[in-house]
Amino acid sequence: MNQLVLTVSQLNNYSKSILEQDAHLRCCMVAGEISNFTNHYRSGHLYMSLKDDISTVKAVMFKSSAIRLKFMPEDGMKVLCRGRVSIYDRDGQYQFYIEEMIPDGIGALSVAYNQLKEKLEKEGLFKEIYKKDIPAIPKKIGVITSPTGAAVQDIINILSRRYPLCEMVLFPVQVQGENAAPQMINALKKADLSHCDVIIIGRGGGSTEDLWAFNDETLARTIFETKTPVISAVGHETDFTICDLVADLRAPTPSAAAELCTPDINEIYDVLEGTKQLLNYNFRTYIDGLDKILKDISKNRFFSNAIDSIYNTRSLYFDNLSFKLEQLNKEYHTDFSHRLELLSSKLDVFSPLENLNRGYSVVEKDGKVINSVKNINIGDTFSIRLSDGEIIAERKE
Repeated sequence: MNQLVLTVSQLNNYSKSILEQDAHLRCCMVAGEISNFTNHYRSGHLYMSLKDDISTVKAVMFKSSAIRLKFMPEDGMKVLCRGRVSIYDRDGQYQFYIEEMIPDGIGALSVAYNQLKEKLEKEGLFKEIYKKDIPAIPKKIGVITSPTGAAVQDIINILSRRYPLCEMVLFPVQVQGENAAPQMINALKKADLSHCDVIIIGRGGGSTEDLWAFNDETLARTIFETKTPVISAVGHETDFTICDLVADLRAPTPSAAAELCTPDINEIYDVLEGTKQLLNYNFRTYIDGLDKILKDISKNRFFSNAIDSIYNTRSLYFDNLSFKLEQLNKEYHTDFSHRLELLSSKLDVFSPLENLNRGYSVVEKDGKVINSVKNINIGDTFSIRLSDGEIIAERKE
């Protein structure tokens, strides 16, 4: 009897083809508990075993499927997996190839949330000592939210009513979907460099899936590293997002965030008016007190005599001073008059008019003084200035 002899490779390939042709094994659901879990960081593949109370099966989840997971598998976690059964040719290892995985009995998003929350909590990102104080009177508020949502309108309405003196800067982003978290991260970095006093990041309410972008790990770390105080304002009352836990302050709604970071201008006016009235009252009381003290002092005979004595002494002093100033003024005036007369007499000696009085005359032609007969030709007209007048003459010879 001739018996077929197979190589090991042929045996493994044949067994593999049998398994892969089975309709029940090409796509099946397997429930089990994870053990021997390994995350191969270089390749991105996940290796594990699935077991129940009796049996164990090797399993692998390739990177192309693993990147869609919302959580990270762990040893001891009960999961429900969809995949196919095959054989790994090289080792002849029968194993389950996982394409989808969800926690058994609890949602994948809930597991992912709890895992990230526990991780960041251990690192201290939620500690109160790292929470920054929200300024009491901000000058500039950055708002990171959808430009078309109701949240931004709620914030604008609250700010315009409570504190219109504050400047609001909107950093528009998507607040759900795959692009939401990266956009919010970039907006946070821009707002942190824009000299804002406080940043509000949030949106209106929604389902867990709608709000999932606010559970992003990178977003949480960016909020923690932001130097500007951050208020998380995701519109849900009961549940907390990771963003809520790491922010410096959590507000239940965007409207509440706007109220928490701004004062009420009407209350400020009331405080200022009260302060004004208090200052006026204190000032009047102080002045009235001083006036009473002065009146009491003025009624005292000793004080009254002292005042009169001081007044009389000072009056006598000023009278003497006035007399001395008057004397000095007269002496200065007399001395100045004598000096002026002396200078006047000296000037008269050198005055051309004085020479004219002694019989001399001045001959001028065309406004110029003539000091030689050579400067006047026959027929020229010239003037002769005497002490008491002027003569117009003509040279004949």
